[in-house]
Amino acid sequence: MKARGRRGFAVAMGTALLALLVFYGALPGSQVLRAIALYSPWRIEQRLYKLDVGWPKHPEQFTGQTFCVAVDPLHDLVYVAQRGDNVPKVLVFSDEGYFLHAWNSTLEMPHGIFAVNTLTDSSVWITDVGTGKYGHTVKQYSPSGKLIQTLGTPGKAGSALNPLQFDQPAELFVEQTGEIYIVDGDGGMNNRLFKLSQDFKEIWLRGENGTGVGQFKIPHSVTVDSFGRVWVADRGNKRIQVFDKVTGEWLGSWTSCFVEDGPFSVRLTANEEYLIVAQLNINRISILAAPPIGSIGNCNVVNTIQLADDIKPHLVDVNVKTGAIYVAEIGAQQVQKYVPLT
Repeated sequence: MKARGRRGFAVAMGTALLALLVFYGALPGSQVLRAIALYSPWRIEQRLYKLDVGWPKHPEQFTGQTFCVAVDPLHDLVYVAQRGDNVPKVLVFSDEGYFLHAWNSTLEMPHGIFAVNTLTDSSVWITDVGTGKYGHTVKQYSPSGKLIQTLGTPGKAGSALNPLQFDQPAELFVEQTGEIYIVDGDGGMNNRLFKLSQDFKEIWLRGENGTGVGQFKIPHSVTVDSFGRVWVADRGNKRIQVFDKVTGEWLGSWTSCFVEDGPFSVRLTANEEYLIVAQLNINRISILAAPPIGSIGNCNVVNTIQLADDIKPHLVDVNVKTGAIYVAEIGAQQVQKYVPLT
């Protein structure tokens, strides 16, 4: 009997058995549906998000490889950074999906992007992994694309702390206080996590190349929750590691959810109930239950968004005001928006 036939036979027999149990009073009818949902190999997973097919209004503006996306919920803006020859490196859309403008200033190969609103200013931070005169840097821009700050030595890879150097910095997270968390090591010599003060001084540094506790192999994405925990997508080691944001102390790690593919991106939902994780090689967005304060525990996948083959979701961002997820897809050369169903 073929596998599909065996599964169908098993489901039919199981359903018949449940019917007999109900008939003879051994199983209350109210429990039948729950029992079928629990034991069926085709258990239906409740969807948490749906694709917004109308976003963006002008998809023809995507002319390169879309590596990253950042949401500014205060001003209802979405920034998309893309790579390619003779293409604008940053596209700016409204939250509704209308194309607003583009800029291409001192960027070579954008990798990660983050929009931040502090008490005094709004800006866009971008990591540049290029090997030319602009690469190996983390740069701050105004919303219109004017260069404000450059961290690192442009065009020169390194591991120095004074002056600060990077080698293919992957991504960053900026708090409203101005403190910055940077994962440095999209395949370069460095595999480390920085925390910098608002005046760009090192507060703490963790990590080196390896598989042990607190070590990294291509740290690729970073986010911070309101409980003071720093979540790092340790892509090459197929795990997420968690650190204390004040001290840098290692708090725990998750591995069991990433047997098929490592995490490429990690972001929190607006209510911090879930972690949104992109897995590029299996074309999947996984939604993990966020643990309560004081516990890291084991990871638990509560929902997934399975994308088509070769979509290759790279980095994601979440609108903390609306809860929408934006996914930068290298293979499809587009950004897609998913909106919560509840």
